[in-house]
Amino acid sequence: MKARIYQPTKTAMQSGKALTRQWQLDYDTAGSRFVEPLMGWTGANGTLSQLALSFDSRAEAEAYARKHGIPYEVEEPQARKVIRKTYADNFAFTRIR
Repeated sequence: MKARIYQPTKTAMQSGKALTRQWQLDYDTAGSRFVEPLMGWTGANGTLSQLALSFDSRAEAEAYARKHGIPYEVEEPQARKVIRKTYADNFAFTRIR
């Protein structure tokens, strides 16, 4: 079973960068998913889909995967675009309409 190592992005409800500096290891369970016929819910054969490990650095996450013989794939984080805008800019005379 393959693992994915990545830095989680901030949610739309966050304004700060809390919990976005850590790296996370998740298992890919796409092949073991099925639709349960009675209720129509999506299920999985194993419990690894519920497991998410957090690490302080990318090197720690890769070392863990190598130590335990887990094949992994690293997703590089994209640079975040910083927008410098204040509330008063919405009412400025020179704003672009």
